[in-house]
Amino acid sequence: MEMIQLENASLHYAVDGDPGGLPVVFANSLGTDFRLWDQLLPRLPRGLRILRFDKRGHGLSGCPSGDYTMSELVEDTAQLLRALEFRDCLFVGLSIGGLIAQGLAATHPELVRAIVISNSAARVGTVQLWQERIEMLRAGGIEALADNIMERWFAASFRRERYLELAAWRNMLTRTPLEGYIGCCAAIAGCDMSAQAAQLNLPALLIAGNEDGSVPPEVVRATAELIPGSRFETIVDAGHLPCVEQPDEYARILGEFIELHRDV
Repeated sequence: MEMIQLENASLHYAVDGDPGGLPVVFANSLGTDFRLWDQLLPRLPRGLRILRFDKRGHGLSGCPSGDYTMSELVEDTAQLLRALEFRDCLFVGLSIGGLIAQGLAATHPELVRAIVISNSAARVGTVQLWQERIEMLRAGGIEALADNIMERWFAASFRRERYLELAAWRNMLTRTPLEGYIGCCAAIAGCDMSAQAAQLNLPALLIAGNEDGSVPPEVVRATAELIPGSRFETIVDAGHLPCVEQPDEYARILGEFIELHRDV
């Protein structure tokens, strides 16, 4: 277990792989911890130095009180990367992690050589949607929304055939600190990266799941169209967490992108 104290948060992280390899960083989604990537890592190319971390309010990281902003989450990430000497990295962000990826590339370009925006977009939902969700969370906790979230996260076949895994992901979600979950919901509500995305000048891969009920493929594609020279891929029989549902296909797409930009 590795912890680090940053300026405004303490983060839990893990570093794996080749100490001299290409730095690759993974930022997970709302309501998950960095175990999100467990199935993916063994399928990736060799020669990578891999960093995973729990953002504030999630997993084993600290949970500061109050609403968070996307700039705070981005700054947490930048401080972590500098402290662990993960510069010029390939940054993979899923859902809220994809928003962090865009913010990091826009404000700390020296830290990032390429980004993967997975199941995310320049704008995720509306202010009203997130405000309503926050009110529901405060009234009934995460448990009150958990079944609906599972339907948005996972394809129908996964929910039907892999019900034990589904139960485990539901447990991970409901055990997320409520204050941290709400804090990150507030960060998403106040975030619109459209202007920043259009100004990005680095390789970008965008990945969607064809059954994603949280960030549908057409929303991901719209962001891909904002980023000059970006690549867009859809993974079939997958929802919001395709690295869980279809790790072989996810690893193939990501591995090709890694090899293409390994020596940039």
